[in-house]
Amino acid sequence: MVLCDVCGRALPSEAAAGRHPRRPSLCRRQPRCPLCAVAVDCDTGNTEQLYECPMCSLTCTNIQILEEHVNLHLEEHNFSEGGDMRDLELARQLQTEEDERQRSEEEKREREEFEKLQRQYGLDNSGGFKQQYLKNMEREVDRGRMQPFEYHKRKADMMESLASGIDDGRTKTSGVIEALCKYYQSENKDVRRVWLSAGVDHFHSSLGDRGWGCGYRNFQMLLSSLLQNSFYNDCLRDTTLIPSIPKIQSMIEDAWREGFDPHGASHFNNRLHGSKAWIGACEIYSLLTSLRIKCQIIDFHKPTGPMGTHPRLFEWILHYYSADNEGGAKVVCTSKPPIYLQHQGHSRTIVGIEEKKNRSLCLLLFDPGCSSQQMQKLLKQNSDGTGLRLLQKFVGNLKEKQYQIVAVDGVLSLEEKAARCRASQVLTSEKIP
Repeated sequence: MVLCDVCGRALPSEAAAGRHPRRPSLCRRQPRCPLCAVAVDCDTGNTEQLYECPMCSLTCTNIQILEEHVNLHLEEHNFSEGGDMRDLELARQLQTEEDERQRSEEEKREREEFEKLQRQYGLDNSGGFKQQYLKNMEREVDRGRMQPFEYHKRKADMMESLASGIDDGRTKTSGVIEALCKYYQSENKDVRRVWLSAGVDHFHSSLGDRGWGCGYRNFQMLLSSLLQNSFYNDCLRDTTLIPSIPKIQSMIEDAWREGFDPHGASHFNNRLHGSKAWIGACEIYSLLTSLRIKCQIIDFHKPTGPMGTHPRLFEWILHYYSADNEGGAKVVCTSKPPIYLQHQGHSRTIVGIEEKKNRSLCLLLFDPGCSSQQMQKLLKQNSDGTGLRLLQKFVGNLKEKQYQIVAVDGVLSLEEKAARCRASQVLTSEKIP
């Protein structure tokens, strides 16, 4: 065994025995023995125990110095961890603030969208028929389109109509069905057969309901046909004249109070009168049933043909008009009431259907958006058929995702009415697959 001459420690067997080399160039850093790693005093050759920092490998000559040095490391580490915690807390706070900002913006967007829908569907408490009528007439006067004396006259007529609950008839056009019957008998060579409803008066939107009143106007059209049919006299003995739109709103509210369609009523907060609320097929069904008029809702809930079309809707309408009218006449003036047709954002009234010589089908529709001036073109005896285009809708023209119709089918007894009232509380319309 070979021992170090300086420190007396055993040296590796392969190491040459000898004394520690002197390394003048490293004297300030206390060089180590190359064999045993003990520090050597460069000047005296003496050795002493050194202590290496476990964290940075710095060599210390005193255990107390090493301890203080390591403590500094630990303090620095703790400070770093504390900084990391503060950074994490700051990041969390910033994220919370960002989430809150996004949530606030989302709530604002939802509120604005909801208010927009309320305005669109007349549920924003901005007034009803009367307020809109007056406001639009004032605008017409301001623009020079209406004289002040006409404003006051029409205002008086409107107030009288509201007080009586009877429509003033300003938007009504009568005799169109009769004119169509004559026209088809002598003209329109490409039509194989045509079926027409019983007499129907056309009603269009006015200054008081423009933009939201189509459902009410279509009810007026349907009712105008029922009032001309003695079969419905008993049901309509309290409704012998066409009601005004505010009166129709009150009639629907009465139906709700009887128990019809509580789910639909809650959608309107059980109130229509004095609002510009849109109505649809369910409200028409409730109102007709409350009057003991037998009807059904048919839901064409998805397209049944190419390009988003609804050929089954057309086939259903054809069957409705032709089922009891299988004669060979080209023009069939039926006793069938018109049909209420609803789709997203609008409703119209079906008054007949054409079957072309190529067997394609074409509906005839009364649209509340057509003015009296447009409808009266159909009354001219020398009509060339161009006005008929206002009414015609082919399969390719009806491409909404969903359509609903309300079709009248007779009279209800009191017991049947009560049963339908109970059923309407869980009512789902019949769907055409």
